[in-house]
Amino acid sequence: MILQRLKVFLDSHQVKYVVLTHSPAYTSLEIAALARIPGKEIAKTVIVNADGKRLMVVVPASHMVDFGSLQTFIGAEHIALADEQEFKNLFPECEVGAMPPFGNLFNMNVLVSDSLAEDEMIAFNAGSHKELVKMTYRDFAHLVQPKVGKLSIPKRYSFSREMWDIP
Repeated sequence: MILQRLKVFLDSHQVKYVVLTHSPAYTSLEIAALARIPGKEIAKTVIVNADGKRLMVVVPASHMVDFGSLQTFIGAEHIALADEQEFKNLFPECEVGAMPPFGNLFNMNVLVSDSLAEDEMIAFNAGSHKELVKMTYRDFAHLVQPKVGKLSIPKRYSFSREMWDIP
């Protein structure tokens, strides 16, 4: 799996990190709750198609990609969320949707939301839905050299009264 390759990469650069194991979880906010890490510190990797090129966009779990801002930031004419079937073969060592935000390990450009760059620590999927890597954002940025911009907005939640059985 990619976790071993990622650990070798981090160790070769003398980066301090922690690997956390948790029960299977498939959404970034569910992972944040299980790992007891604020959603703002969980780096969610999103793959987008921009003018025929695939890009890795990394945003906090508590945010969503702002496609209008992203399109302006990169100067793309057409931009869309990539379908998992389109990119799963790009990450053969990873479970679908659990790729780490190290585009440099996959020959892919990485864009990071400025709201994630505000955090001292970040955590991210390590190729599976059961493992996270936690490290400093500064080390991540040094190794990946992402382009940072206003690429995300906080998620808005709405709850119905029926959802909570409120009379």
